[in-house]
Amino acid sequence: MVDRAESDNKFGGQTFMGITENNFTNNEQKFGMLEMILLFSIGCGNANSQKEDTMTLSLKIASYNVHNAIGMDDMVDFDRVANVINDMEVDAIAIQEIDCATERSNGLVVLNELAKRTNMIPTLSASIVFDGGKYSNGILAKEQPLKREAIAILGREEERSLLIVELEHYVIYCTHLSLKEQDRQASIKLIQQQTEKYQTKPVFLAGDLNALHNSNEIRNLSASWILLSDSTQATYPSDATTEVIDYIFLKSNSAFSTVVKNAIVVDEPMASDHRPLWVEVTVEQWPKNLQTSLQFY
Repeated sequence: MVDRAESDNKFGGQTFMGITENNFTNNEQKFGMLEMILLFSIGCGNANSQKEDTMTLSLKIASYNVHNAIGMDDMVDFDRVANVINDMEVDAIAIQEIDCATERSNGLVVLNELAKRTNMIPTLSASIVFDGGKYSNGILAKEQPLKREAIAILGREEERSLLIVELEHYVIYCTHLSLKEQDRQASIKLIQQQTEKYQTKPVFLAGDLNALHNSNEIRNLSASWILLSDSTQATYPSDATTEVIDYIFLKSNSAFSTVVKNAIVVDEPMASDHRPLWVEVTVEQWPKNLQTSLQFY
């Protein structure tokens, strides 16, 4: 089931209670309503002020473990993977399992190859040294990032990393968690610590978490993150899906209301051993001046 943040009648964490006949006499009602109109005028009447304080985002965020563009037919095909990404028409996509200048990829940076074919901006995070180059996660975005950060997380079978990309109006995290539950649990705690610095922007987490939807790890993560993707749609293996291990989350934040419009796992059985997934969401932050007016009541 797709989670949706409740937003009805809530402004910045404050609930607006209506005026009724039980509260006021007729004259008091008229005065109260007039005062309320004035307060709303103060909070909403100045278009420039509202523009500064209000943020409404409509975004499509995706995740795809591309298996280094090696398909289920064992063919390396950058064009095939790029076509899948292009068809999703997303604003940003978290990519897992990509070579960076390795011998098996003939020295190519796979994320750059996908970026050229999708007309998106690449940001790379190397996790391990591999085959004369590196093995990495990455993010493709339609806009130029403001900041990039890579954080080491736990992985005893191989080193793992969290890639953080800050954009103008939102932040996206990309990761590929360990095959070991203990490492995944520890990594989730590290990921949570990294969200404290981003309180004024919505934060998305997307990736191959190597954990089933009813696992302890996903339950723990869901305590402070909203699951946006559909946990009833399996993502792995791509040719006969049986497991949900790829996810897209949004960090819980009382400053924002969120509506999930679509949550899709793409029916693509060949391009990789995972299927890609995307969500379309609207995220809104209420104006600070409107919050202040309502708090008076």
